[in-house]
Amino acid sequence: MDRRHFVAGAGATIVAGPAQASVAVERFGPSASVGRVILLYGSDGLTNSGRYQFAANMIAGAGYNVLLPRYFEATGDQRARYGEIKSKFPIWLEAIETITGAQQARFALVGFSLGGALALALAARDRRIKAVVDFFGFLPPGLERTSLPPTLILHGDADRVVPVSNAEAIERLVGSNGGSVQSHIYPGEGHGLSLASWPDAIARTQAFLREHL
Repeated sequence: MDRRHFVAGAGATIVAGPAQASVAVERFGPSASVGRVILLYGSDGLTNSGRYQFAANMIAGAGYNVLLPRYFEATGDQRARYGEIKSKFPIWLEAIETITGAQQARFALVGFSLGGALALALAARDRRIKAVVDFFGFLPPGLERTSLPPTLILHGDADRVVPVSNAEAIERLVGSNGGSVQSHIYPGEGHGLSLASWPDAIARTQAFLREHL
């Protein structure tokens, strides 16, 4: 039986999640804020924590309260193995829903790569989600006829891990179901974007959140 409650921890909130696996949540920014954003890391997890904490701090600097859940803890992983993503995707989704289910108001999702796919899947199931920012994520299956909230897509056209065709497919999906979608494709950029593109990507994210959250 799943236990779903909050326990205060040092510098984080601990959430009891699927199969009684605890999932830690890092918090950034003011508790009294202009809105809440849940940031979902990619398949590298927090082995590359600096990238995601930097993004969380930049978004929090615009006045948002940002939550960074360590959702891999639900499966005991530090990184996602390519061959296990399909089987573990529902478990990670449920772990994140344990956190989003406790939110009392509208919020947005910002996801990177695998986190972008999870963000889209969550947005298809929860109407409280008012915006999604997808950083070089893939299109998860089963969303073909699903309406999604306003979505911003940021992707490199030289991405060999998640080809830019995924960005194009997500844009078509959102638009064909009557949703609002914006996209920016970075020429010559691979998976993860370079440091040269990050300031622009963060600025676009902040502007998008101000518009929709």
